[in-house]
Amino acid sequence: MPSYRDFRYHERVPRSASARWHWVDAIESGDWRNPGELKGTFASVSFVGGLTVFNVGGNKYRIVAFVHYRQQIVYIKGIGAHEEYDKWGL
Repeated sequence: MPSYRDFRYHERVPRSASARWHWVDAIESGDWRNPGELKGTFASVSFVGGLTVFNVGGNKYRIVAFVHYRQQIVYIKGIGAHEEYDKWGL
């Protein structure tokens, strides 16, 4: 799994910042009660175990998170390029 520095992915990979902020805006304006409603907003989202995998920036990047629907909180576990995600072993 990625290290803490991956949470600052946009600093290491500045071209990813726009896609990440677009995702943040969508997350902050969302009001999902379950995975089905979340998939209505993010059609390409995947669910792996208890985690949610978002495809961001035209499928160039991945954001892996835990979504707590009742509290409306998204905990980011990792951010990385598609190739990096493949190595995380989820």
